[in-house]
Amino acid sequence: MSNHPASSPDLRIEHDSMGAVEVPATALYGAQTQRAVLNFPISGQAMPPAFIRALLLIKAAAATANGELQLIAVAQAQAIAQACEDLLRLEDAALMPNFPVDVFQTGSGTSSHMNANEVLATLASRIQGAQVHPNDHVNAGQSSNDVVPSAVHVAAALEISGRLLPALDHLVQALQQKAVTVHAHVKTGRTHLMDALPVRLSQVLGGWSAQVQAAREQVRTTLPLLQQLALGGTAVGTGVNAHPAFAERCCQRLSESSGITFAPGANRFALMGGQDAAVAMSGALKRVAVVLSKIANDLRWMNSGPLAGLAEIELEALQPGSSIMPGKVNPVIPEVALMVAAQVVGNDAVITLAGQSGNFELNVMQPLVARNLLESIALLAAVLPLLADKAIASFRVNEPVLRAALARNPVLVTALNPLIGYERAAEIAKKAWREKRPILEVAADCTDLDAATLAQLLDPARLTGEE
Repeated sequence: MSNHPASSPDLRIEHDSMGAVEVPATALYGAQTQRAVLNFPISGQAMPPAFIRALLLIKAAAATANGELQLIAVAQAQAIAQACEDLLRLEDAALMPNFPVDVFQTGSGTSSHMNANEVLATLASRIQGAQVHPNDHVNAGQSSNDVVPSAVHVAAALEISGRLLPALDHLVQALQQKAVTVHAHVKTGRTHLMDALPVRLSQVLGGWSAQVQAAREQVRTTLPLLQQLALGGTAVGTGVNAHPAFAERCCQRLSESSGITFAPGANRFALMGGQDAAVAMSGALKRVAVVLSKIANDLRWMNSGPLAGLAEIELEALQPGSSIMPGKVNPVIPEVALMVAAQVVGNDAVITLAGQSGNFELNVMQPLVARNLLESIALLAAVLPLLADKAIASFRVNEPVLRAALARNPVLVTALNPLIGYERAAEIAKKAWREKRPILEVAADCTDLDAATLAQLLDPARLTGEE
């Protein structure tokens, strides 16, 4: 830190390899961060807090490893690790002003990486009472090119393990519990949005549950890819300036502090030149989003009405639905779920394009990958419990509507195909629809089958295949 006079009492002068820069007097960061703030006034969006926290976890682990390997003084290592811990204890509102660099920055994320190095050097210097250098000490054995992709992996792995997988588990549980309570209800099935054979509501929810479980399993089986880190690769994957034991030691310390097992990747060139694990995980998140859309749209259709729609169920009323139409209530939770799903699909498209930007030994869209991947995880983790608690668990079944629709459903005649043939059954169905009469009544008029047999064959509950 320089004592040269600044042009304003609110500023101080800092230096880096390119010269002097005015920095806010109270800022913990230094010259390189300030240059990035000035160079990238793009979106006003800083890197996600989850990314910054992952970066700090890596920096603490790296400092401890370097101290153990006697690459920096033990006092320096302890001061850096303490600085990381102090920052990690802060709420986001207090933490993030120290990390102002825009998401849309240098593609390696070097600006955010040096931002962390400078902040930690300032704090560690205060803790130790002696100079700690952002490059020589905080960044020992590291490069932006191996640390940033590792931070993307660590952040995503922590958010998925801590938030998304529990949210998916909660939705599965809500679906399974609701399926039990609605098993007795039989409704008209639909294909092409047109009336089809009957199904139980428990079968509908069971289908949703199976979709969510399959998507959850894809997320779970993709997660180990994120637990492989590029640490130790330094600039281009060859590991120049890194101790041979650094990566393994750093991952051990990181695993201890995070509660998730991380390990050096088998091939650092692949991890630094590509973002394949992030692309794969984004694809898994997109699958979750697609399933979410299916469930949300089915709920909206089933809830439509209350007079001119299907009105098979009634979703929980959460807020007025119109600024001009009194009494109107809308399916707001399924709608917000659909918007989240759309954003996740859009984020996946961006991550796919960003994943293609692995130019030789480095992917140069890593901040964008971090931002979109972490946003998708956060949005899904937030909306899935809402869908579970305020739509699935709380909807009410409109049994009179279900019964009335089933009684008029001409497709029930499908059950008579083996006895009277498809053509005769089609004639009965058309007649029932044309005359607006129950299918049971028309079938009794048009066949020799007795009433008891027809009642058994055309029983909607029997046609669901479950008792």
